[in-house]
Amino acid sequence: MRACRLWLPLTLTAALLPAGASAGEIYGGAYAHGVDTPFTFDTGEGGMDVQAGYRFDEIEALGALGGPQPYVFASVNTAGDTNFVGMGVSWQADIGRIYLRPGVGLVLHDAPALRVDPETGYRTDLGSRVLFEPELAIGTRLDQRWSIEASWVHISNARLFNSEQNPGIDMMGLRVNYRM
Repeated sequence: MRACRLWLPLTLTAALLPAGASAGEIYGGAYAHGVDTPFTFDTGEGGMDVQAGYRFDEIEALGALGGPQPYVFASVNTAGDTNFVGMGVSWQADIGRIYLRPGVGLVLHDAPALRVDPETGYRTDLGSRVLFEPELAIGTRLDQRWSIEASWVHISNARLFNSEQNPGIDMMGLRVNYRM
């Protein structure tokens, strides 16, 4: 399976991130893959993604930047389309029991290096093996350990790695978090 090739970079990334004195949180969820939004055009992909990740504790030294939390995660597409692993930072902005969680990172994916839509002739490949990964979630705490989030995850090259095209892929879904 193509996703297996991506576990090694994820494992190495996790090993290189600093370990905190206290535990972070694990998360997992299900996402619609290839959701049509203004940020993408049709890549011909679909199915569902299963995502799992780990958020480390806030980086105290970066408290002036809002205390970002580093994260690592993997996403496996159940229809055999694009899988990816990634890492980044996210912030949690509390609004009572509700919170917003913006994040930004990089992913490594296994989509085809070249893919052309046979009907339109447009390239629908992602343009680069490494992509940017902005995300946004809105969540609520269920108790001290559990929370749930509705989230949007986007992957694309932002036309920085390939100025000719940038189809991108959007995923939308729900994830459950468990604070360790």
